[in-house]
Order: sequence, then structure tokens, then C-alpha cells
Amino acid sequence: MTFEYADRIKRLPPYLFAEIEKTIKEKKAQGIDLISLSIGDPDLPPPPFVVEALKEEVADLKNHNYSFSQGEPDFRQAVSGWYKKRFNVDLQQDQVVALLGSKEGIANIARAFVNPGDRVLVPDPAYPVYANGSTILCDGKAVSMPLVEENEFQPDFDAIDGKKAKMVFINYPNNPTAATVDKKFLKEAVDFAKDNNIILCYDNAYSEITYDGYHAPSILEIDGAMDVAIEFHSLSKTFNMTGDRIGFAVGNKQLVSGLTKVKSQIDSGPPVYTQKVAVKALGAYTSREAPEFLKKNNQTLQERRDLLVDTLCKIGYKCDKPKATFYVWVNCKGDSMQFAAKLLDAGVAVTPGIGFGKYGEGYARITFTQPKERIVEACNRIASAF
Repeated sequence: MTFEYADRIKRLPPYLFAEIEKTIKEKKAQGIDLISLSIGDPDLPPPPFVVEALKEEVADLKNHNYSFSQGEPDFRQAVSGWYKKRFNVDLQQDQVVALLGSKEGIANIARAFVNPGDRVLVPDPAYPVYANGSTILCDGKAVSMPLVEENEFQPDFDAIDGKKAKMVFINYPNNPTAATVDKKFLKEAVDFAKDNNIILCYDNAYSEITYDGYHAPSILEIDGAMDVAIEFHSLSKTFNMTGDRIGFAVGNKQLVSGLTKVKSQIDSGPPVYTQKVAVKALGAYTSREAPEFLKKNNQTLQERRDLLVDTLCKIGYKCDKPKATFYVWVNCKGDSMQFAAKLLDAGVAVTPGIGFGKYGEGYARITFTQPKERIVEACNRIASAF
């Protein structure tokens, strides 16, 4: 018996990351020493106090009941407190919704507001969930906003027709380019959304993974943002909890309410014990500054960044030292799929830029989520491959 996929599934392009994961597994099964610099999954462990909290909260049998669709009250209060300390942004509890990781919220926000045929502005290159999981699966039309090097990988709002758009996705610190922005750019984004009556979805998942004194802002720090914006965040990168699937969305009350309505029909919120751990994790912040464990983690990542970028530049590949994320966006001097395939044969997995969109061609995303000795070995293999 065969079954036909829905048209929206047929419209989905192949998910490159799933293909990369499959290839990595196959290579490892063959006994090949493959160094993966492709998937954005931190190799550093969660801080010890988070691990201990997980043990404690899982052991409490009261924490195995259903949660609320919007999240536990103490979790939403902790998120509000974190935003006040980190960004000096005031949030009420009805401006916070718990997520099964920020990816889930980004995909589901379109369900609440995008009708078939609605135009959704998505960056290119970008995390595929904006165009695929959110727009295409809601029968919307993804409209590309080019992110090019000449414009510091920022969209040119003056060149974008926003009149017919329903929603726009913006993400800084950026995946995959690792570009960062200041509040002047965010003000332009908010004004663009307000002028065109567009829902502004801001993905801020990498705000805490920063270097060289850079502090990533929140879109909600900008005057007028609460009128049009919803911001997505998670504990995945900050606390190295990618597999625990705990995140949150905050901002405009109607946008949060719409997302909550969708979630009330499809899930019952993240596990109670995970939310309680998140309360303790977010409580590690006492000010705008990163807590000590995060400062140490970021110092480790910064040393890896410097090693990777310096070595890549020495062997002839142009790339800058990013101020945030754990990605380096490398000009690979040609076809990105061929570049990635050649490196895979050499025992190094990277992500071809074309997998993030048309304007990602000619680049590759390389992560530094490996120990320094593995990064050195990977660079040696890259040098020998070319």
C-alpha cells in the first residue's frame, strides 16, 4: 500500500541537516574517524548545578503530571525576571509562553497568523525552519531577503516590499553567518514592521554566546517593539541543554496568545521538571553580565574560534572572527556542495552554504564545537584536501 503526501509536504525541500546526520552516522559505522564541524550542537556539558537540578526535579514525582500549555507560572516568572536583569525589559506573565525548544515556537507561530498564500519574509541564507517548518507547512509563500557580505549580512529594508507581507523573521546573532547587529539596526527593523503592519519574529537563541565584550541586544529593548514583535529564546545554547527541549517566546500579548492557542491544541507544555530546572538555570543571572560558568564556556569557545579562524586564514580561506555564536562563515571559493563533499572524503564534516538558501552559495558554515586538538586536526585535513 502507498500513501500520498500532502502538497505542503511535497513542497518541502530536502532537510540538509538530516542528510548530514545520516552521512556522519554511516561514516562512523564504517570506522572512519570523522570530525564533525557541521551541526550546531554544543560539546560542552551543562553546568553541574543544572545536572544536579535535573536529578532532583526528575526524582520529585509531582513533576511528572501535565503542565499548562502556556507553561508553569514559576517558569514564566523566571523568564520575566531574566529579561528584566539581562535586558531591562519588563514582561507580564501573559507575555511569556513556554516552548519545547525555540524551533517549535518558530514553526508554530505561523499556524496562528499565516493564511494560505500569505507572504512571509525570510532571510537568505537562514535557519531552514523559517521558510520550511513555519511558512511552507502553513501554505504561506516564503519571500527571500538576501543577506550578502557587502551589507554585513543584514537585510536591506529599503529594497524590500513589505506592503503585502504578513510576517518577517529576523535572527541575530545570526545562524549561519554569525553576523551581529546593534540597536540602530533593530530600530530600523521595528520601524519597517510597524510601517507595513508586519508581525516581527525575532530569533535570539545565540544572545548569550558572545565574545570580545559584545552584548547581544533583545528586539524588545527597542521603543515600539512590543507593538509588533515576538522574541524566541531557549536554554539550548546558553546552558548547553539542546536535548532537554526547553525554550520560551515573549513579547506582544496578542502574538503570545496566538502561539499559546496553537500549542493548547497540539501539546501540553514542556515537562514540569524541565521547567523547574530552567527556573534555577535562569536564576544564575544576577545582572546583565553572564554568570561565571558561562564566562568560562565563552572563553573556551573564543579560544577555539581564534584557533579555527587563524588557521583557516593561513591556509587561504577568507573569514572573520565572529563576535557571537559558535559558527564561522567561510568563503569556500566555489561550489559549496563540492567543497563539503571533498572535506567529507578527508574526514571533516561541514555544512555547505547552499543548504541555508540561494545566497549561501559560495560559503560553508564551520562550527567550533570540538576540542582544540580536534580543530587543529580538522584544519590539517582541510589543508591537505585542497
